[in-house]
Amino acid sequence: MGIHVIRMPDIGEGIAEVELVEWYVKPGDAVAEDQVLADVMTDKATVEIPSPVAGTVLALGGKLGEVMAVGSELIRIEVAGAGNVKDAPAASVGAPGVPEAGSAATTAAPVANVPAAPAVTPALRAIGATPPTQPPVPRAAPPQPKPRATAAGSAPPPRLPGDKPVASPAVRRRAWDMGIELQFVHGSGTAGRITHEDLDAYAARAPAAQSPAADARYAERHDEEAVPVIGLRRKIAQKMQEAKRRIPHFTYVEEIDVTELEALRAQLNAKWGLTRGKLTLLPLLARAIVMAVREYPQVNALFDDDNGVLTRHGAVHIGIATQTDGGLLVPVLRHAEVRDLWSTAAEIARLAEATRTAKATREELAGSTITITSLGALGGIVTTPVINHPEVAIVGVNRIVERPMIRGGMVVPRQMMNLSSSFDHRVVDGAVAARFVQAIRGMLECPATLFVE
Repeated sequence: MGIHVIRMPDIGEGIAEVELVEWYVKPGDAVAEDQVLADVMTDKATVEIPSPVAGTVLALGGKLGEVMAVGSELIRIEVAGAGNVKDAPAASVGAPGVPEAGSAATTAAPVANVPAAPAVTPALRAIGATPPTQPPVPRAAPPQPKPRATAAGSAPPPRLPGDKPVASPAVRRRAWDMGIELQFVHGSGTAGRITHEDLDAYAARAPAAQSPAADARYAERHDEEAVPVIGLRRKIAQKMQEAKRRIPHFTYVEEIDVTELEALRAQLNAKWGLTRGKLTLLPLLARAIVMAVREYPQVNALFDDDNGVLTRHGAVHIGIATQTDGGLLVPVLRHAEVRDLWSTAAEIARLAEATRTAKATREELAGSTITITSLGALGGIVTTPVINHPEVAIVGVNRIVERPMIRGGMVVPRQMMNLSSSFDHRVVDGAVAARFVQAIRGMLECPATLFVE
């Protein structure tokens, strides 16, 4: 038997280190050739690390959330044959286990991310043994408190719904101070009058039921949970921090009447939805952006602020911010300028599905030149989107609401939507940003212009 050490592979593109985000094996597991051992992440892309050999896992080289350098030891596997490690120490060979009863305990080197097992006592090993013949001695039941008696010596009668509790002003004031609602207290006095003794007995008998405000929903809480920010969540945090630190954002909000656009979308879906697929708002907005950047190329650009170079792109690669279970990712709709509405809609749907199922490739998650972000029906009235660095613009879609508007001197219902768009003020002036958004507005409010070149 030998030991085969698998090291962190070179992912490519000059990446020197990756983050370990998932283990699929543990020490003692048998693995087959090409079985996935772990997931690592870099630049929002998750890469699977397969096993080139079959064998038994001896030790893991890192813990979740650890950033590991390319070439560092990832995992040790015991294999049939010589392996790729010479003169391995005997203490590192063999899967960890529990010593047999009566045998001497062995000493093993600790593994980085495997917690120590609790001590196994003879009592724990005897789970399947015959129980002792001597039965346990029953404990005496605690004495039960005697019910309070009324003046006549009988239990207090229950108060009927709607009956007001009878108590003196002093008792009522004390009950208020104690947080006790008198309607829940039975009185032992004449005609069911509540006395100070009744308050004391109620407080001692049911301190948690003194009032509706004393139930568990209103109890003080002191629990806390430490959640490691690792994997995709860490990448998102780093990217958002970098974007806000380096980019002086400004947000421009414009109101858009999308009544005609929604009517056109409904007509197109009614005619072509079954054969070409349903259209959402995003393909129409993407088309408007493609046409608007022809006039305002400053916003379809990447800014290398380290070298002071702004690169304007003729190709329109639109990032589509997509929410997943792990966090926000931005797959890229490439060459939106050559796509029609249905091709755009199909590609957006494909990218969203691949992203949500963790099947999107690195190439599909990189290279955007401008981004669209939308919360759909949860879009709110106004948002302040964070620019996807190193881009210089992001267009945010807010929800569509029907509101009364004045048109031709008459109040009519219209479908209204806000666009909340952020820009990098270092390279995009406010006037340019406003004209860019107004160009989009003009095309969305008169959707026929989307198809006039």
